[in-house]
Amino acid sequence: MPPTADAAHAARLHLHRLDSADARAAFARDTSHGLSASAKQLFPKYFYDELGSELFDAICLLPEYYLTRAENEILARHAGEIVAAAAPDGAPLSLLELGSGSAAKTRRIIEAVLKRQARLLYLPVDISASALEASARALLQSYPALRIEAYASDYDTALARLTGEREARGERLLALFLGSNIGNFDRDGARQFLLALRGVLRDGDALLLGADLKKDRATLEAAYDDALGVTAAFNLNQLVRLNREFDADFDPRAFCHAAVYNEAVGRVEIYIESRRAQVVSLPKLDLRITFAEGERIHTENSYKYDREELDALAARTGFACTRSWTDAAGRFSSNLFVAR
Repeated sequence: MPPTADAAHAARLHLHRLDSADARAAFARDTSHGLSASAKQLFPKYFYDELGSELFDAICLLPEYYLTRAENEILARHAGEIVAAAAPDGAPLSLLELGSGSAAKTRRIIEAVLKRQARLLYLPVDISASALEASARALLQSYPALRIEAYASDYDTALARLTGEREARGERLLALFLGSNIGNFDRDGARQFLLALRGVLRDGDALLLGADLKKDRATLEAAYDDALGVTAAFNLNQLVRLNREFDADFDPRAFCHAAVYNEAVGRVEIYIESRRAQVVSLPKLDLRITFAEGERIHTENSYKYDREELDALAARTGFACTRSWTDAAGRFSSNLFVAR
């Protein structure tokens, strides 16, 4: 009897769940330190529980959120060029993607690679195991020549694991860090992240780095504060997650979402703002947090770049930026960093 479709897919999928007790302890520690600080903060890597991942997918469809459409335009027009530039000698490629999510945009790159070679190994990393498994199964359904080694993990844990495993593989690697994910790091954090990724790559491997470009305040603030309130729901979902995981008693209706472009440092700043004076308890963390009316929790930054900043970032992290592509409106860039 031939194998079922599910069995055939399982043979091509290996899901590594690295979200260990250490990762859960880190979540508790980060939350406790962040909410106890004089300038309260939460951390963007914890946005992506199951609902958070679904809300972010919805954000990508919003008219104000130009980033996904702009990047899709670049990949639709230039995926073949990107793959050819990543392996100009025709060497076979494997793909590593950090923050893979639904992997919808990744399909353009997968298809371009499979036009050049018969088989492809794809290594997606995402903090949400449920989103990772769902996207992996959808990709396996679409691409019979695809094999997936997936890592449910934060970036640091996955990169440490991959650094140890890379020596066993002889293929050229194209890493993908799409969307505006690099913008979630401050300037030094971006450098540290790319240095860690560079530790996984060999000379001649490449990184396709998405970076949103600097532009006017109105466009940027609308992209992070849409009229339907989907981005607000995404941001406030962090409070719902804290209620669930730490028995907290946040009332999300007592808080609101705020997004402000700080032009001096080139970043959109995202906050959760308390609508009134209140006290919130997190019993599992042994915390009681006092909020003044108007007090904010900083949840995310989204840094924007220009051409000179991207070239400098590559040079400081062991890469050379050899090619860049933008959408027709010049809003977003996809940049090929080659490891040197």
